[in-house]
Amino acid sequence: MKSFFRKLLIGKVSRIHKPRFNPLEKRILNIRSIWNNDHQDDNGIEKIFRLFLSCSQLLFPGIYIKTLACRINYIYQDLIMDLYIILKVIFPLAILLNNWQSHHWLIVLLVYFIAETVLYIPTLIFASDLFSRPRSYKRSMMMLFLNYAEVVIAFGVFYTLGNNMNKAFESWFDPIYFSIISSNSIGFGDYYPVTTYGKALVTIQSMFFLSFVVLFLNFFSTKVKSKGYFDNEEIE
Repeated sequence: MKSFFRKLLIGKVSRIHKPRFNPLEKRILNIRSIWNNDHQDDNGIEKIFRLFLSCSQLLFPGIYIKTLACRINYIYQDLIMDLYIILKVIFPLAILLNNWQSHHWLIVLLVYFIAETVLYIPTLIFASDLFSRPRSYKRSMMMLFLNYAEVVIAFGVFYTLGNNMNKAFESWFDPIYFSIISSNSIGFGDYYPVTTYGKALVTIQSMFFLSFVVLFLNFFSTKVKSKGYFDNEEIE
């Protein structure tokens, strides 16, 4: 049974060479690399933006959880990060299901987690000079989908903070539904914002998901190499 779960959850990761630096050390080296223009001759606003993105990751728990997992045993690093991302998806869902919007500390914590997600995605593209390519781009795409789900549900929570809509949400799923149609610019008209706060949320969400789909998903999808059923070019 132990070997079954090990093969299911870990696979052949144990055969991969142990990394020389842990994630925190890599991040610090990456910041130095951007500062010294070791890999890219950027300057001005571009360099400031890249330094900001790279440094921002030091403010959030993800990199420290990843580093701790690496120190315990590097083969569990991806598995623990998968669990962390799934918990971040469940967190805003739990707030909606249990009507915890009145607990302000939970909302502050949710904003903190969303900020980590929103900043992490562009960091991968614009500010990861020293980082090697991921073990699996398909896994990266799956994690991006979970990031998408996390932000959608989180915005659903934000829409329930106050009377911002033309009518009250009738169930816990209604704010998620409105968040999804807003991010996809569908807008059936059954719900719409009537306050400045609500309109600002819709604007921010629409801008984020436009850049998310056009830039980030396109970046990773072009790097996915398929292996499987349609790989064999021979005609039988």
